[in-house]
Amino acid sequence: MIRKFKENDIEAIMQIWKKENIEAHKFISKQYWEKNYNYVKEKLPNAEIYVYTLKEKIVGFIGLKDNYIAGIFIDINNQNKGIGTALLNKVKQNRKELKLKVYEKNTKAMEFYKKNGFIVINRNIEEDTKEIEYYMIWKIKNDKI
Repeated sequence: MIRKFKENDIEAIMQIWKKENIEAHKFISKQYWEKNYNYVKEKLPNAEIYVYTLKEKIVGFIGLKDNYIAGIFIDINNQNKGIGTALLNKVKQNRKELKLKVYEKNTKAMEFYKKNGFIVINRNIEEDTKEIEYYMIWKIKNDKI
């Protein structure tokens, strides 16, 4: 089930955020994610967040700021089950376009976004990590929302 974020969800989604960032980005030091944990925890409630629950347990979430996807994070035990696609489709429902950034070395995420209609429009080096990242965009195919 997909629902809007509630304030008491923060601990559960931060655990998924930290664990999955470390897992998906083995090319970035674990300390980078640990160092940014409190900053993200403070800023996250200001975003538009939807969580995916199974048996009332949060197993994934998507966070946005306007039309920018800050991230989609799915617990490792629940990946490849359509949860990320369901969350993405939820936010596509009332938007004409979505944007995001993804690291080049995060090939699973790159494939996921391409499969879901995103195209690369720019490539640059992310300042903090010195890693190559792609700026991607998805646009609705017609004007009907």
